[in-house]
Amino acid sequence: MQVRFSCPGCQQTSHAEVAPGATVIGCGGCSWSRAVSADDPRGDRPGRCLVCGCSDLWRQKDFPQKLGLAMVGLGALLSTIAWTLYLPLTAIGVLLAFAFVDLLLYIFMPDVLVCYRCAARYRHATLDAEHSRFNLEMAERYRQEAARLAQATILPSPPEGERGRG
Repeated sequence: MQVRFSCPGCQQTSHAEVAPGATVIGCGGCSWSRAVSADDPRGDRPGRCLVCGCSDLWRQKDFPQKLGLAMVGLGALLSTIAWTLYLPLTAIGVLLAFAFVDLLLYIFMPDVLVCYRCAARYRHATLDAEHSRFNLEMAERYRQEAARLAQATILPSPPEGERGRG
């Protein structure tokens, strides 16, 4: 299975190939590495995130978002041009054509696993019913956790004598 992640050490995007018997995952750009326990990769399926240890993973289509946004923009632009030229059937046809291409991509694109906490992406991993689609409530929980941790590292704790005063 292949893993693409943002390295906790150098913040660069890193790629790693994780074989079923792997004992460590690391960044090629710096010295960051993390031990992989024997039960973490269950065959070619991660039991939990190998980068941060989070047990919550979700499935996503393996499609570049920038390309998807470009397709939506191009479809809207072509449809708008056809509409301004008083060609309503062509405008609707353009939108339907782009919708059909989108449907085909949705059907044939494989899924990847994504970690809620660190957004590591696992390609060529076995997916099962345990891995559901995106859950907004779970994502918000991890977003709030990251915000609290960031705020805790920015704000210094009050001196011992001032605690409890309001």
